[in-house]
Amino acid sequence: MLVKTLPIVVLLFVFFPRMSPLWSVPLVSGEARTGISDTMTPGDISSLAQSSERAFRVTFGGELPAYRDRYWRGLILDRLDGDTWQQGLGKPFRRLGRVDVDGGVGPLGPNQYEVLLEPTDQTWAFALENSRAVSNNVKQTDENLFRFDRPADSAVRYWMELVGNQTTEDASAEPDNLQRYLQLPQSGNPRARAFGQQLAGQHDNPQALVQQLLTRFREQAYFYTLRPPAMPVDGIDSLLFDEKRGFCAHYAGATTFVLRAAGIPARVVVGYQGGSPGADDEYLIVRQYDAHAWVEAWFPGQGWVRVDPTAAIAPERIEFGLREAVAEEGSFLENDWTSPQRYGDLAMLQWASLQLDKINYHWQRWVVGYQGQSQMDLMSRLPGGIGMRELGYITAGIVGMALLLAGLVTAWQYRRVESRDPLGRLVSRWYRLCDRSGVPVRHGETPSQLASRLARAKPAAAGTATAFARLINKHYYGRGSETGHHGELAKMKRLLATMKRQADRPSTSSSKG
Repeated sequence: MLVKTLPIVVLLFVFFPRMSPLWSVPLVSGEARTGISDTMTPGDISSLAQSSERAFRVTFGGELPAYRDRYWRGLILDRLDGDTWQQGLGKPFRRLGRVDVDGGVGPLGPNQYEVLLEPTDQTWAFALENSRAVSNNVKQTDENLFRFDRPADSAVRYWMELVGNQTTEDASAEPDNLQRYLQLPQSGNPRARAFGQQLAGQHDNPQALVQQLLTRFREQAYFYTLRPPAMPVDGIDSLLFDEKRGFCAHYAGATTFVLRAAGIPARVVVGYQGGSPGADDEYLIVRQYDAHAWVEAWFPGQGWVRVDPTAAIAPERIEFGLREAVAEEGSFLENDWTSPQRYGDLAMLQWASLQLDKINYHWQRWVVGYQGQSQMDLMSRLPGGIGMRELGYITAGIVGMALLLAGLVTAWQYRRVESRDPLGRLVSRWYRLCDRSGVPVRHGETPSQLASRLARAKPAAAGTATAFARLINKHYYGRGSETGHHGELAKMKRLLATMKRQADRPSTSSSKG
């Protein structure tokens, strides 16, 4: 049955019109998703660094960007509340419905890339710097971020394009429009405040100020670690002047604080940095342990410029990834014994893991993600350009041909069965004779019972009908040789012919006066 129906199922899958529903409701399970959140408290991202779950996968139409350039921007946190960085504009309104998971099909352009995002139940999408949206299921914000109209409660595929280095639209912004990027709490971390003001007094050029801060991180004994010490009071002061041990979230928050204290608008950017090749280098896999936080500072005439203190403290994290950055510490996935990524030196295990991931990737991309726009893009590449109306005609034709084919196969199989059962053909002819004689066959009636009723209706055929019924019973329920059965069939044919003549003979009646 599978072999018979598979071609029809494949044809209907490809050609059945994928129209959007009139309404939809998000199928959110209520379970928490692994991934970054819209707040950052130092230490949060280090917990993500202990997870090897996929965040998203990326296919490039051209060459892969260098590892150090794989900054996937997702969120901007610009408001500091105590020790926690938050989005200053608040959370956007979440409308009911589902995200369009369709990103289109066809070859990617040299500067284009496709992202297959795992479910997050959030509205943000991740993209490289200097990108623009190609597919219409993702929108660009004023901060050069990208958002879905609704939370992504299932895997989403979207297309982006690199457009080269561009000056941001805030490059010529007035200082008054950047006040929220200078906000600091009224109290706390006095040494960091004083340090920022000291740097501001030493440099009129904001770029030179930032370089001095990065030089401090590079030359002094600052360490990048997944095991930072507790810094419960004035954590930024403790990090910068006492402990000097932290993760990217610690250093990004502290750098933003110092720059704001120096009068330079700054904000924390949260996303991912890195990505490892999948099977056959076909795509990149970005995992949760690639989660990263860095800083963007505003310079007059340039706009927002990336400033990453982690690149100064632990350049191997930006150049090669988290594993190399904490190799000496031995803390990479230390609590996840079942993750294949933990055992990077086992080549066979890595190969098997990538092959399984490749199967899942193509299933998500070409089967689960085959929706309306993908279908129309594929149809437009066929000769003649097929639209929605033509798809309806094709679907109706496929269904009609399937029904016709099923009917022909059924009739052929029925005739094959009949050809293998000559007695069955004789019995069918007898049933039709009885029906013409006014004796319709009853459900569950035995041959002897039918013969008895035929005898009452056609007395001339009584003996022949009884003999014919007796031979039917003997053939099906008696024991005999194959030669004997052939003789019985010949006899039954003669009896049936005689019975037909007797049943067709008009009835006669006599009367005495």
